[in-house]
Amino acid sequence: MKVLWVSHLVPYPPKAGVLLRSHHLLKELSKYHDVDLIAFNQRGLIEPYFDSYEQGTIAAEKFLSTICKQVKIFDCPTDGSSLRKIVCAARSLISRFPYTVNWLANKDFRKTLVQMHKENAYDLIHFDTIGLMPYLTAELQSAAISLDHHNVESHMLFRRVGLEKNWLKKLYYFQEGYRVELLEKKYCTLVDTNITCSDLDSVRFNSFIHSDNFFTIPNGVDVSAFKPSDVVPDANKLLFIGTLDWYPNIRAVRFLGFELWQKLKRKLPDIVIDIVGARPPQDVVDFGKQNTDFNVHGFVDNIDPYFANALIYVCPINDGGGTKLKVIDALASGKAVIADAIACEGLQVTEGENILFAATVDEYIEKIEFLIENPTIRQKIEKNARKHAVENFSFASIGKALAQHYELVVKNRKKGVS
Repeated sequence: MKVLWVSHLVPYPPKAGVLLRSHHLLKELSKYHDVDLIAFNQRGLIEPYFDSYEQGTIAAEKFLSTICKQVKIFDCPTDGSSLRKIVCAARSLISRFPYTVNWLANKDFRKTLVQMHKENAYDLIHFDTIGLMPYLTAELQSAAISLDHHNVESHMLFRRVGLEKNWLKKLYYFQEGYRVELLEKKYCTLVDTNITCSDLDSVRFNSFIHSDNFFTIPNGVDVSAFKPSDVVPDANKLLFIGTLDWYPNIRAVRFLGFELWQKLKRKLPDIVIDIVGARPPQDVVDFGKQNTDFNVHGFVDNIDPYFANALIYVCPINDGGGTKLKVIDALASGKAVIADAIACEGLQVTEGENILFAATVDEYIEKIEFLIENPTIRQKIEKNARKHAVENFSFASIGKALAQHYELVVKNRKKGVS
């Protein structure tokens, strides 16, 4: 079967959360079907991992060509300067489409996409985000169409409205959320299948889109790469990992520093935390310089030692959508995780069995103290966390499920089954 994967990002290297899902699903899908890739290259997602944008692009194309029959990469239209994004955001207020679409608008990309289908007659075309759906022209609709939802984008924007304090930003996010919801209502009913990250996301879509074509392909983990270490962890070490220019992660690390840290240190003077992730906000970097044991590392090439040395993984993310890949990585690594319930949406974890929940400063302190002081319970949670990740989130099994689902979608399309 021939599949064309249309993406808003180049799914390489498999380092950051947003890259991991697309990278591993593409890799696994290519084991079962012939896959071509056309993608926008986001500078901010590739530059941190290489000496230059150009070097990263070459490395990405080289690897992706080993799993894809064809690879076409375009520069992201809004890359180059922050002014481009600001102008795009401003123009989106008065344009036909919201910013979610406009930042990916490119005539050459559209032309190449149509030409690729004309030359290859794909059985299925996979669109990796709602923002790419205006590229679905009549020329492409001879193929079965799949739309992947990393999040329920409109729900994520409306949640952001509730958390934002700046009224101008509130208004912007609200109108963006409203317009994105209109896109979701339009395109989710036009495609042959909608892929979500969790059953919860499917339920959220069905609250305003009444359709039976939502299918869950959960986020996953490479369980051979993320696994328990033989290293004895530091009895006082916490860990948070995430790409630190993504706004839910920024909120999380600011909570850890500006709200939790001083009170936690008074209760547990020996406590240490490692904050790992590309492009940390400057105020958090400065906080780390001024506060002993609050270690802001930025991007690191190998996160294994940080997982190995940490006793507890903390994830106070209370915004965003989809499922949090670094939480799955921590579970697979056999770590005791304390997280906001929002950070665990779609993961089917159970309080006290394979995870602990916390939302406030006092709750985090209470749970951290509990895990430090109760090693037998902590070790039980660690064992159950690993088991839960292996049984539910292995990329190998998830990728196979996607390949089989796409076979069924194409088969039904050819039979005329909706």
